[in-house]
Amino acid sequence: MSGYIYGYARVSTRSQELDRQLDLLNEQDCNEILTEKMTGTKADRPQLNRLKDKIRPGDTVIVESFSRLGRSTKDLIDLVTYFEEHQVKLVSLKENFDTSTPHGRLMMTVFQAFSQFERDLIVERTKEGLKSARARGRKGGRPRVNQKEIERAVKLYESQIYSLKEITEMTGISKATLYRYLKDNRE
Repeated sequence: MSGYIYGYARVSTRSQELDRQLDLLNEQDCNEILTEKMTGTKADRPQLNRLKDKIRPGDTVIVESFSRLGRSTKDLIDLVTYFEEHQVKLVSLKENFDTSTPHGRLMMTVFQAFSQFERDLIVERTKEGLKSARARGRKGGRPRVNQKEIERAVKLYESQIYSLKEITEMTGISKATLYRYLKDNRE
């Protein structure tokens, strides 16, 4: 392996131990191992973000298993694609997967095809659901905001007497809606 070798180990909770993963990664002669104790469902993982900032073309990232990188197929594919785009090799020890081999590249193509298929099915089901709802007379989208309450909220805001919290409580208009209305009317 050429370049720098990074190991990445993660457990989901603070009470879990990283020892088993660290033992496996140390056997791989990693130059540096980044660890974190946090759920894989969070997109913002500080050590994974740090790893992404550190990698350079020709480097290698080794994980004990794909489940350490992400919980969903989409997240995993996005990460693998990120590494590929940065010319970084990814190795998963448990799955015996290596993106630099023909077998690994084939598996990535299959993963990506399934991920696209899954996205297409979701879009199709959403369209069918909206069509079905319209056929029963239902319209989608958010309910319209009461124009009188928006005007009242704007007057209260411009009076500079009340806090945003007080205005939202009095009118039922959210801060975001109030700000959007103020912005749109200033342009």
